[in-house]
Amino acid sequence: MKEPLISQITACEWDMFGQVTNVGSRASCQDDPDTFRIMRGSQFATWPDDALRSYLDDLHTAQIEGRNLLTEKYARMMASTHPFEYQQIQDQLPVIATETEKMIEEIVAVNVNWQGDVDRKYYELRRRGRPLARDADNWYTTSFETYLRGELQTYSRKTIALLHAYTVQCQKQGRNLAEENLVQIAKAYGKTL
Repeated sequence: MKEPLISQITACEWDMFGQVTNVGSRASCQDDPDTFRIMRGSQFATWPDDALRSYLDDLHTAQIEGRNLLTEKYARMMASTHPFEYQQIQDQLPVIATETEKMIEEIVAVNVNWQGDVDRKYYELRRRGRPLARDADNWYTTSFETYLRGELQTYSRKTIALLHAYTVQCQKQGRNLAEENLVQIAKAYGKTL
């Protein structure tokens, strides 16, 4: 059941990703569909089906409304990486309800802890990856924290509520979704951790 949902989501996202306009020129990752599908698919493999269905609905709604959620994700990240430029575009982005923002921050906090554990456990593998926290953000570098926050800020309230409940559940169960994501990526490349 999960694979068809993930395929539909990554196809929608890939279409949107190809339309993202960067400062300067097109990013090389916008011409690498295989890596895109592995990275995004590995993340979505850790999600429950109800959140996948809700996010797919978010993508379809955005398409109908003429919105590009991936453009919005990168725009949201600019609040930390390019604050002056962000001030000039922030009024063009949808407003996020206070309750939704609170759930987003709780999801981010748990995921930053999970990712920190992964960064320490798999140091040699992860040391060239994104820095963990937003205090490392600058014009050239976007942290895991900022990337995740920017992405979550594009999801509907329903999707956020589902992911929030799932994050709390996984935390209580002692699961680490960042590690599960890394396992999925390794598996996609024919490797084990």
